[in-house]
Amino acid sequence: MAKLTGGEALVKSLTRHGVRVVFGLPGVQIYGAICALRDEPGIRFIQTRHEGATSYMADGYARAGGTVGAALVVPGPGLLNTTGGLSTAYAASSPVLMIAGQIPKTQLGKRIGVLHEVDDQLDAVAPVTKWRKRILEVRETAAVVDEAMKQLCTGRPRPVVIDMPWDTMQEEAEVELPNPVAFTNPAADRASVDRAAEMLLAARRPLVYAGGGVHLSGAHDALAAVADHLQAGVATSPEGKGAVSDRSPLSLGAALWAGSPLRRHIDDADVVLVVGSRLAVAGLKPEQQVIQIDADPDEIGRNHAKTLGLVGDASATLTALADRLRSAPARESRKTEWDALRARITETDTQEPQSSIVKALRAATPEDAVFVAGMTQIGYYSRPFWPVYHPRTYLTSSYSGNLGFEYPTALGAKVAKPDRAVVAVIGDGGFLYNATELATAAQHRINVVAVVFNDGAYGNVARDLDDGWGGAFGAELVNPDFMKLADAFGVAGMRAGEPAEVGRLVRDAVQLDRPVLIEVPVGRMPRPKFFMRLTPPAKYRGL
Repeated sequence: MAKLTGGEALVKSLTRHGVRVVFGLPGVQIYGAICALRDEPGIRFIQTRHEGATSYMADGYARAGGTVGAALVVPGPGLLNTTGGLSTAYAASSPVLMIAGQIPKTQLGKRIGVLHEVDDQLDAVAPVTKWRKRILEVRETAAVVDEAMKQLCTGRPRPVVIDMPWDTMQEEAEVELPNPVAFTNPAADRASVDRAAEMLLAARRPLVYAGGGVHLSGAHDALAAVADHLQAGVATSPEGKGAVSDRSPLSLGAALWAGSPLRRHIDDADVVLVVGSRLAVAGLKPEQQVIQIDADPDEIGRNHAKTLGLVGDASATLTALADRLRSAPARESRKTEWDALRARITETDTQEPQSSIVKALRAATPEDAVFVAGMTQIGYYSRPFWPVYHPRTYLTSSYSGNLGFEYPTALGAKVAKPDRAVVAVIGDGGFLYNATELATAAQHRINVVAVVFNDGAYGNVARDLDDGWGGAFGAELVNPDFMKLADAFGVAGMRAGEPAEVGRLVRDAVQLDRPVLIEVPVGRMPRPKFFMRLTPPAKYRGL
């Protein structure tokens, strides 16, 4: 046992669980933890310019790195400011550990109105977290951190929150720090695996649908083995892109809209093996048989009634399934069929200027680069049409759909993968949500390439309102001079003369040893053909 402050016990507990980076913003109620981080050589502390960026950075770090992302903030408004990023991490099933300070123990629940008091802040973040716990005594610290890590590393990973009063952070006590327990995620039960194998071997037109859970589990090789044996093509959700490389003959991509060639192929499948997806947007027909592998039992059959559930870790379950399938001969190759399908999908990539811009970006970006697909026109268009060649290199905000998530998420991804290029595409509206993190990038030399498409508006909103709702309102923007902004923060600034130049600029930017801001002036872009058509009330349609 050692005599430690609560802050020291917290930081040492993180270290023994392998945490090597903490994103945070220092403040008075967390001095005990800040001082412990200062004295801990095994953890890099990256301070941000707003608490909201800490959760986004931790999320990007977790998803790109395939590990836990950790952050530290003051209580009350500090923690509440992180909820946008926690919402994205919750939607993306990302293992983010958020640590917050707390008001003194003796004042908890009394609603006195002390600095940063929110009664009760753990309840406030409950909708966007999997688990929450308060540490009141120093001796409890190691056990609480152990449980937090168990929650993050078993079952479905989603954000967890620990808070600790500032007096607990500063108190000293004898603390035992046992070696951490290795967490395991078991495969689904053998009977379920056997039943699934029988159904797949009997299927005439099997298909695999892969979601983000493939990345979370590291199930890429096992997934490819199952799909190859069955000669079942692999379609993905946007979050699942890269589950198999788009250079693989197995890959069918994510062009899932109604009437697309891939949609027709999916509709023709008789058994669909779903791996790590909620199936919220897959749009399968009710009569199709689904076999769903998911670590979260609550997701089994949630969005499709005709489902055989395999509750377990995706990698372990697919490995067991592959072993079982090998009792039957592998099927004849369907490569010719899939090549023809991919060619038909490629023929649908015709919307301009989005198509030319995405192609130019992809050609200029290294194959293993992490690409953050923002809530902007080019980000939307990339979902079906951005080829992904490596796991965990295509990041979205999932169903949370946050404007502004892109830049800090990209910074976190770059910290996790310093030897890879990281490129984020962002709208001018969303970029200003977190533009101050240019200072963080410059201070910590986090060399992300931010590509800002500037149309002087919340473009999607302006187009929709003009097209069917009687005219745009509240969507026009007045922006700063982005090149002066880049210069003021000490990052490299580049401006495209026309959208077609974006590829050349990105190719140059990824070679620089510094953060880069690229501005691409654009006009209004047409509605993507794969977007669901909105139906405004009749009064706005002139009826």
